[in-house]
Amino acid sequence: MLTATAVRTVLLVGKENVGKSSLVRALAGRGAAVGNYPGTTVGVERYPTPEAVYLDAPGILRSSDAETTRATVAALADADAVLLVAQATHLDDDLADLLPLARGRTGAVAVTFWDKLTAADAAVLGRLAEEVGVPFVPLDARRPDPVAVRLLKTGLAGAAEFRGDRAATKAGWRVEPRRGVFERPRLGPAAALLLLLLPAVLAVYAANAFAGLVDPVVSDGLGPTADRLRALPQPAADLLAGRYGLVTMGPLLFVWAVPTVLLYAVILGAYKASGLIDRMTVALQPLVRPFGLTGRDLVRVVMGFGCNVPAVIGTRACSGCSRGTAVAAIAFGAACSYQFPATLAVFAAAGRPWLVVPFLLYLGLTTLVYLRLTAPRAARSRFNLVVLDGRTFLVWPRASAVWAEARGTVGSFFFQAMPIFVAITAVASLLDWLGALDAAAGAVAPAMAAFGLPPGAALPVVLSSVRKDGILLFAADDRAAALSSIQVLTAVYLAGVLLPCLVTALTIAREMSPHFAARLLVCQAAAAVAFTALLAWGGRLLLG
Repeated sequence: MLTATAVRTVLLVGKENVGKSSLVRALAGRGAAVGNYPGTTVGVERYPTPEAVYLDAPGILRSSDAETTRATVAALADADAVLLVAQATHLDDDLADLLPLARGRTGAVAVTFWDKLTAADAAVLGRLAEEVGVPFVPLDARRPDPVAVRLLKTGLAGAAEFRGDRAATKAGWRVEPRRGVFERPRLGPAAALLLLLLPAVLAVYAANAFAGLVDPVVSDGLGPTADRLRALPQPAADLLAGRYGLVTMGPLLFVWAVPTVLLYAVILGAYKASGLIDRMTVALQPLVRPFGLTGRDLVRVVMGFGCNVPAVIGTRACSGCSRGTAVAAIAFGAACSYQFPATLAVFAAAGRPWLVVPFLLYLGLTTLVYLRLTAPRAARSRFNLVVLDGRTFLVWPRASAVWAEARGTVGSFFFQAMPIFVAITAVASLLDWLGALDAAAGAVAPAMAAFGLPPGAALPVVLSSVRKDGILLFAADDRAAALSSIQVLTAVYLAGVLLPCLVTALTIAREMSPHFAARLLVCQAAAAVAFTALLAWGGRLLLG
């Protein structure tokens, strides 16, 4: 039993893309920001205030088995009050799905997208309030009116209880956005695919240009520090300034990877905040369904080009039958912000930067083949549809909205991926000091001949299985320049896809299960060996 001074917990429950995240920020006194991207919230976020703790739960889809939907339903048990967030443009449908979840609980109903109705009868909300037993408050969730926010707080502070699990009164409103380019049968999928790949291209290009200017300055500035650290006793010297030490490899993270992640997150955040991602998701569905993915899953895969960690975490919003396939696609084909810049650096060191084009084409093609061979039949079924509730209204994204969407990716990178990066740096340095890396490379070296590669390619391949910046070893000592074009392409492809980096592997084991991660590693390694052999010998036959 709550006391008069107890701080209540208020859970916001609604379908995806109805404005919950911006509304909860307004209730908590934080700047409102729109989130037009299905599955934006992948965990229950807490917004504590003196009068209540507001909980922003992931958007639900009653016909979906996504982990995010299960998390929201589970959170209902611990909430003192429920704020249902229903979209005015689809009010009857939303209430039919949401009211059963709130029956017997206290709370209120926020009716968002009220600004999209041109001839709405506000008296209908009054009749619904009398019938259901709780206040119905209309508002524009993108720019919540302070008066509406105050009415919601007053309603939530009361003891009004939801009566029944359905409403006899029907609003009869249904407003859909106009069809656009993404709804065209042929042009839509092509436009969506190009627009989805654009953030990766722009982020990598801009980050490489930035790194080209800053990297020499940073490297020269750290040179004296690295020299002093190498004078320390072992293994401290190797841990800090050895071949794989934190000071030695740190510039790659901060000069190359961080700009890529930041820029990619901002561009994709603009897509999310505007609602473009939702439209693109539906348009891409026919292209990716035969490979066990939905359009929504493909968005997560492309997110992996910024950082695999938030991409894998983001698959919580995928359906149960396709989530494993999405994770496999990220692990195999999403060249993250460590791997891709390192790959470009190797091609540049070899004097053949144009190799990035066949590399990306072959990586994309083999990823699709890999998914086709490994995806469950249920995921490839024509009945595996994108579960959405109507087309999303497009809005012009504001800077605050873009950052609200981007900060999740950036936060995952800095607070989850970066600590693992530091740990892996220490592990790799220790293994190098112990000679374990050289021993492993020596054991693997004879196998390089099967791919037409010299024995010296073994060490970069081994290190890249721990951390993807190991690909850079191909650029050291003119190794890449001494290889033929097909050898450079083969070496970089093998190092990139043989195994996901340790950061990604540990994230997959935590998100899915250790058994799933182990099975994925075996399948990916087998596929990578077969595809690399095909590239090596097939390319040699084609190029002579």
